[in-house]
Formats: sequence, C-alpha cells, structure tokens
Amino acid sequence: MNMDSEQCRTVPPALLLVDDDEVYCEILGGALTGRGYAVSIAHNLADALDLARASRPVYAVVDLRIGTESGLELVRLLTGLDEATRIVMLTGYASVATAVESIKLGAVHYLTKPATADEVIAALHRDEGDSGVAPAQTPLSVRRLEWEHLQKVLTDCNGNISAAARALNMHRRTLQRKLAKRPVRK
Repeated sequence: MNMDSEQCRTVPPALLLVDDDEVYCEILGGALTGRGYAVSIAHNLADALDLARASRPVYAVVDLRIGTESGLELVRLLTGLDEATRIVMLTGYASVATAVESIKLGAVHYLTKPATADEVIAALHRDEGDSGVAPAQTPLSVRRLEWEHLQKVLTDCNGNISAAARALNMHRRTLQRKLAKRPVRK
C-alpha cells in the first residue's frame, strides 16, 4: 500500500527519550507525545541503542547521567548511527566541560533540569546560537570553579573516576563524594 503525501505528514516524528529517572521519563514523554511526537523511552544505553536501531529517531533527548553510564557516550553512538539525529543533552549536573563535549559529539543543545517539554522542543529545533546571551556579571565562586575543574578532568579521563582521581592526586572516594553532590549555582 502506498502512502500519499497527506498520510506521510500525519506520521509523528520519532523521538528517543533516555533517562534513568522513570517518573521524569513518564511525565516528559507524555508531554512530548501530546505535542505530536512518537516517543520511545529507554533507561540505559543498551536499551536506547536497541530502540534507536529499530525506530531511527529524528530526535533524541539524552540525560547526561544514565545510572552509572554516560549520556555523552550515547550521544556519540547515536550520531554514529545517524548524524542527522537532533540530540538535546539534558542534565541536573551541568558543567562547562560536559556542555562543550556534548556539542562536539553531536548534540544540538544542552539544557539543565528541570526543563519543560516546550523548552526541550525549542532546543531540538534551534539551529543557531544566541549572540544576545549576556555574559555573567560576576565570576564563578571557588566552589563552582572546583566543580567545573573536576568535571573537566573527569571528561578528559573518559568518565573513569579512578583515572580522574589519580590525575587530580585525590583519593577516589573523595572524588566520588564531590561528584555526587549537585553543582553549586555560582
């Protein structure tokens, strides 16, 4: 059976949502479905890749931390499957290092949680940067600079906490404790 152009336009675009927080996925997935997307949900990298291979999503929303797995690795794998997939990195653990790496790996935007469905959709469809974003009025605090540095070293070590701890000349458990805390705002 051939589909005519009218039928093709009514097929909702496939969107892959990957986050280990099942409640958040249910809420955001429902909101995105209500806005016309065919949402598939995964809670780990293996399931996300299986769904991506099966559904060939046009869009993907990927959490930075998926349990103990890295959303950065998933961005790399998804762009390897189809570099046209528009990916938004979503995180409650924002850092400059992970924002830069997610964009380098193929994400089109980087959002911090909590993000609304409308913010996610706007990010998925945004093609250009915003030169009107104002620079910060005050420098980062020492605590925030420490957080950013830890994130950069961890990213440089491909997410390996033991290697990052060695590079920082820090005990691994101390680094884990520091990383487990939410980043300070400023």
